[in-house]
Amino acid sequence: MSDPKRVSVYTIPSHRSFADALAAGLIARFGKEPLELARGLIRGGGSAESLRLAADLARTLDALLIEEVAPAALHDAVGEAAELARHWELSLAKLQLMYEEWPAILRQEDGLDLAERRNRLLRRVAERWSIEPPSGFSLAAGITTAAPAVAALVGTVARMPRGMVVLSGLWLADVFPKEEWDSLGPDQRGRGETAHPQFHLKLLLDRIGIARDEVQRWHWSGRAASPPARSRAVANAMAAPEYSHKWESLRASERRLSGIRLAELADGAAEAQAIALALREALETPGKTAALVTPDRLLAGRVSALLRRWGIQADDSAGRPLSEVAPGTLLLGIASAAAEELAPVPLLALLKHPLVGGESEERAEWLEHVRALDRAFRGPRPPAGLPGLDAWFAQKRVTRAWTAVRDRVVELDGMLREPLPLSRFATLIGKAATALSGEPVWRGPDGRMAAELIAELEASQSAAQLTVSAEDAVPLLRQLLEERAVRPPYGGHPRIFIWGLLEARLQRADLVVLGGLNEGVWPALPAPDPWLPPKVRATLGVPTLEFRIGLAAHDFASALGAPEVLITRSRRDSRSPTVASRFLLRLDAISGGLPRDRVLERITRALDNPGSPHPVDRPAPAPAEDQRPKDIWVTQVDRLKADPFAFYASAMLRLKLLDPVDADYSARWKGDEVHKVFQAWLEHDDCHPDKLRVRAERLLAEETIHPMPRALWAPRLLEAIDWIADLERKNQSEGRKPLKAEITGEAPLAGIVVHGRADRIDRLPDGGLAIVDYKTGKPPSRKAVENGFALQLGLLGLIGRNGGFEEVTGEPEVFEYWSLIRDRGGFGKCVRADKDMSDGEFLERAYRSFAEAAARWLNGSEPFTAKLNPAYAPYGDYDQLMRLEEWYGRK
Repeated sequence: MSDPKRVSVYTIPSHRSFADALAAGLIARFGKEPLELARGLIRGGGSAESLRLAADLARTLDALLIEEVAPAALHDAVGEAAELARHWELSLAKLQLMYEEWPAILRQEDGLDLAERRNRLLRRVAERWSIEPPSGFSLAAGITTAAPAVAALVGTVARMPRGMVVLSGLWLADVFPKEEWDSLGPDQRGRGETAHPQFHLKLLLDRIGIARDEVQRWHWSGRAASPPARSRAVANAMAAPEYSHKWESLRASERRLSGIRLAELADGAAEAQAIALALREALETPGKTAALVTPDRLLAGRVSALLRRWGIQADDSAGRPLSEVAPGTLLLGIASAAAEELAPVPLLALLKHPLVGGESEERAEWLEHVRALDRAFRGPRPPAGLPGLDAWFAQKRVTRAWTAVRDRVVELDGMLREPLPLSRFATLIGKAATALSGEPVWRGPDGRMAAELIAELEASQSAAQLTVSAEDAVPLLRQLLEERAVRPPYGGHPRIFIWGLLEARLQRADLVVLGGLNEGVWPALPAPDPWLPPKVRATLGVPTLEFRIGLAAHDFASALGAPEVLITRSRRDSRSPTVASRFLLRLDAISGGLPRDRVLERITRALDNPGSPHPVDRPAPAPAEDQRPKDIWVTQVDRLKADPFAFYASAMLRLKLLDPVDADYSARWKGDEVHKVFQAWLEHDDCHPDKLRVRAERLLAEETIHPMPRALWAPRLLEAIDWIADLERKNQSEGRKPLKAEITGEAPLAGIVVHGRADRIDRLPDGGLAIVDYKTGKPPSRKAVENGFALQLGLLGLIGRNGGFEEVTGEPEVFEYWSLIRDRGGFGKCVRADKDMSDGEFLERAYRSFAEAAARWLNGSEPFTAKLNPAYAPYGDYDQLMRLEEWYGRK
């Protein structure tokens, strides 16, 4: 039986490695008998991670159950909390109802809440052991929670004949004075200095009925311990606010933090680089171990990636979420593509996934097909689903590539068109993954974990009752994947580790890097509880939101016990400047400023420093005359004169700007579609003005056009079409007839073959020709024409004069822009490009301007200077190639 008078509670100081010291002591005490260690029982603490992952309501209910709060106590606490905001009153009313009815619901279902079951089991063990303790030694080690049921068992173990409790980092009286210890609380309701690093341990001791004076120091120590004086300095630094005045009178030995240094970096990327360098340097000392301890998983991931540049695979205790490894991202890609009915962006992301398409030569051929589909997807979105894609790729003439891909994505078509049970969704996701990847998706630890998740969902009755729609498929699947961590089966590097706060409590390395010492990271911002207001939490004795700050402070203080400690922080994150952690500020304050690791900071800056910037000058390539093109399209002439470099990149380097995948409906796309309407009207509708609107309405009704741009564009387009129809009636009544649409021609001009496509050519009553250019935007200004630009209509006229358009004869006499812009309260405007010019003057101007440009750049040797006339070079297709921002505007 347990002896109430016998107390066996120990603590291992923060400056020692908990696990090493514990093991050394156990071997010293029980290792003489071969089977003694085997008969021993060791109990470890902590369920915070599972609670963190629970839903908000479940977490709140668990907190109440763990603290064994009776429904009546919740009712009374709510009654005491006066003047709560309306939203708190509503939340508490719902919470009270659920908490009072929850036991009845469980009894009806013949079930038992997990937290309640654990409480009962722990208390049952405590009762049994108090009467009949185990024959071997029993050890409760590293306990941090003070939940009543846990405390009852710990108290029983402490009083058993061969029982022991070993706490991590409890500050005894020689480190933490009694006055400060007593001031922590807690009161009868568990309230006190919850943000202090010792509060949770004091709460635990109070609940098991043991005074701190009864706790003995564990006499053994393992490797990687720091001087005891550091523990006293750290305890002084973490003093409660009302005792921080003692810093002024502390002796130098009581504030000394030798062995701890600080590195402040510019941003998160630089901080990760500095940590990786420090860990890499540790390997230069034989046998030396090093660990990064941080709650920031983004920082840990960056460091892990940077270590791989030296071939170091760090042993990361947290592993990687299944959502971030290849099988998980493939499942998410399938869900995304299915949810968006095979939209271009998610479909291409899925087809390019590294697990899709086979291996080696098979995958190379697969990627060729995918690249062909990528090019075909450039521009506005095609119709949804397989039938829409079949028609789209047939129109784009990539049927061969689509045929090679289509069979592997059949499972995705219509998968989420209607809501379906989660279990069924899992089955379809699994089939689609196998169709796309085959066996590789289910290989290795990550593949097996993905397969296990799919199998569990298929067999789950709860999953069969949960409905999944297209809107929530990806978030729901991502949540399920993120709850599972994939860890390598054989660990990583034997001397380089990445630990979370829980793992760092119990083990130690020679060098410990404490990363991410900024507010909001360490300590993390308390997660708000939408159900229990802080005042009610405090009244009930349930751990407050600040309680986690105290645990984080304890973890920080414990980690400072390593022989060598490097603290790092970044001065800004991805959004704004950062604030140093309150823990770091305390260390700085008590020590007068931690020593900075200037060498590490300097090496970090230098490692990837590209040196001083050397901006380039304005590019002006000057190829030999025989390398310059001897033909040109009329649409390229303005570019040649305004931005010769852009012409050089387009015509000579053959670089073309691709539209984005799933692009918005651009002005160029609208112009092309309007041109098709006019061409079809002229070729198939006998140029009847009344049929022009029908053609436009047919365009707007196509499934390829998204409803939003259709709704915005249709009114102005139809109004402009009606204006053109009226203009047609007027022209035709005066004897002017449409002759050709979208006709291509060419003619030699100034030693250069000029190509052009006329939007439309009309026959005038006197036999002459009218050349029309459709514009969905503004027509060129008069100033542009006078300055030698806007040559397209003039050059088309010169081609026509030289008989360059097949089956078109006559003298070009009229040159018009038919613009669909708003004008005088309506849409549509006709502008004469040759207005106020004498006969032939417009064509002569165009010829002189073109001949001058041809002599300079096509037949001559003048460099193709970038942005020569920027006022007439509005497009930025080649701005990045010419590195515009480096030289534009620079003297």
